[in-house]
Order: sequence, then C-alpha cells, then structure tokens
Amino acid sequence: MKDGLPSAAPGGLEPDTAALRADLDRLWARGRRFFGTELAIMGGAMTWVSERHLVAAISNAGGFGVIASGSMSPDLLAAEIVATAALTQFPFGVNLITMHPQLIALIDVCLAHRVSHVVLAGGIPTAAAIARVRDGGAKVVCFAPALVIARKLVRSGADAIVIEGSEAGGHIGPVSTAVLAQEVLPNLTDVPVFVAGGIGRGEAIVSYLEMGAAGVQLGTRFVCAHESIAHPNFKRAFIRAAARDAVASVQVDPRFPVIPVRALLNPATQRFSQVQREVIERYNRGELTQKEAQLEIEHFWAGALRRAVIDGDTEGGSLMAGQSVGMVTGEQTTRQIFDELVAQALSSLAARRRRSEFALPTGAAASGPAGGQDAAG
Repeated sequence: MKDGLPSAAPGGLEPDTAALRADLDRLWARGRRFFGTELAIMGGAMTWVSERHLVAAISNAGGFGVIASGSMSPDLLAAEIVATAALTQFPFGVNLITMHPQLIALIDVCLAHRVSHVVLAGGIPTAAAIARVRDGGAKVVCFAPALVIARKLVRSGADAIVIEGSEAGGHIGPVSTAVLAQEVLPNLTDVPVFVAGGIGRGEAIVSYLEMGAAGVQLGTRFVCAHESIAHPNFKRAFIRAAARDAVASVQVDPRFPVIPVRALLNPATQRFSQVQREVIERYNRGELTQKEAQLEIEHFWAGALRRAVIDGDTEGGSLMAGQSVGMVTGEQTTRQIFDELVAQALSSLAARRRRSEFALPTGAAASGPAGGQDAAG
C-alpha cells in the first residue's frame, strides 16, 4: 500500500514492465485516488447483472464495482449492500436512478451503510440530491451527456463526472465516446472525468488517459465473467455477437419519443418497431390518448431485461449490450479480464516508447552525455 492505495505493481516484475506499470499508474493516479483502488476501472451498473457477486469480484480484482439498484426498494438495496460488503473488503459504489420515486430514501440507505461513492444516473440529478449524498459523507458521481451539463453538475457539487458515448449498452445518448472525450476532457479539469462507452481493450484505456481522463467505466466486458450471474444463454449471445449486432432501438414517430436502447438484435427488438406502429395506429383512430399510447410503448420493455439476463429468454428478452461486445470472445474470471486489459495497456505504452525512441535524430541519444562531458572538461 502506497499513499493509502492498494499496491498497483506486484513485486517480481521485470524492470521494463515495472517501469511501464509506473507510467500507467501515473496516467490514472487521479482515478485511483478517487476510488481508493488499484486500477481506475469502474464497473458499469447493469441492471440484474451488476449485483453482489460481480460487484465484489470487480472490487476484489482491483477495480471499483458498482451495484445497479435499478428499481430496488430501499429494503432490497440495503440487503444487497450488506451482501456485497460480506464478499469484499474493498471499496464499491451504488448506482441510483434519479427518476426513482424513492430516490432520497435510497440515498439514505447508502449513507447508513457507509457506501463510499453514490452514482446518480438515468437523468440529471437535482442539486438537493447531490447535496444529500455529500452531506452524508459520500462522494457523488454523475453522468453528463455534454460539456455544458458536466459543468452545471460540478457547480451543483458533483465530485466526478462520467461521460458515456452512444457505443454503450442500454439507454444511450446521440454522441459518440470519441467526440464526447474531445469535447469534455480538455475543458473540464476541476474534477475527475471517467470515460465510458465502447471500451473493450487496454489500448483504448491508455488513449483516453492520455487525453486527460482519470479512468474508465466498462460494462459489457464483464457480462461474461465467471462471477456474473447472467444466464448461460445470455452469455452465449454476447460471445457470438459482433459489434454491428448491438444496435440502437428505432423511434417510429417523433410524437412518441423513445430513448434509444442499444441491445443485440433479436426478435424482440424487431417486434418493438412493429408495436410502436400498432400503438400509433390505435392512437390515430382515437382508441388511445397520447399519454396512454406513450405508456404502452414504454411498457413494452418492462421485465424484458430480466427475462433475458435471469431466465435466458434470448428471443423475447432484451439483450442490452455495448458495441464492445465484439471483443467478448469467451468466459473469463474478472481477474483475467483485468489482467488482459492491463497487459494491453502496458503493451500500448511500450509501443509508444519504442516509437518515441525511433523518432530521435541519429546520434541524439549519445550526443547529450558526450556534450556534457566536453563542457565539463
């Protein structure tokens, strides 16, 4: 342990590898300090997937696990926090949906159980909700879809920001991760910023760290971890999928807005477009009010994610996945996933170092010391 952080580089590393690991740790030092973890990699909060077993496995492997509270009641969330704490001695957080009718009660549950970080997602949280978390002694992490909103959230008290691009799984915004990173990272330095959406390899992690990110968030890569409770059918769908199979849901009529959801194409996603058309036709015939039609469209996916993740219904359920699903090629332990990501990151740093050395003018490496000796003589 150094500076209050878990040791990042185990003893016995080759000198070159140890030096590269030191470089990596410098790049994501701010994120490591913020979470108190060995690695500045945050687990994405995936409803039904990010529960006690996967969350604890991520934290035990050096990352920062996050419980997806979804629609949990305060009592259910309290039980999940206690169960997670029994599986890990390392820090973990809780993701709360800002539109939850019992948001304040859920915040109070997190505070009562001394959760170190609360992630407010699924909408722009109020200053009052942010203050409630901070006043209780926890750190607040918020999602921002644009620089102007990120700045507003920081002014409201957010301790860190996550920018998540449209490559991510689940509910998504319209802007890609690469564009968001270019917009936000150079212009928001007050707080740590974590990048999410479509990240599946260590080389990408290094790229965002070098742009100024404090760390990253990954979700899709962990779905097929051995510790994930996702149904074998759900995992097989991920392993077989390519990036192009993770598509955003289509909005049929602008009068009935649909927040896009990225998921693997299956009969259910195809049926969703047809359901929208059928409901809108009924509205046009006067059989439904606009509110009734909107609710019927929104309720189509109710329970669909659980049917896929827990029951294994890959035809009628929702296979929410990010485009990094193409990099999921088999089941691994969470530790193996982290080891692979770090190895790729170190390889990327090594390649950068080699290119830098190669770019030096001929004789430049030797002329410095020789010149110094001549001057001294």
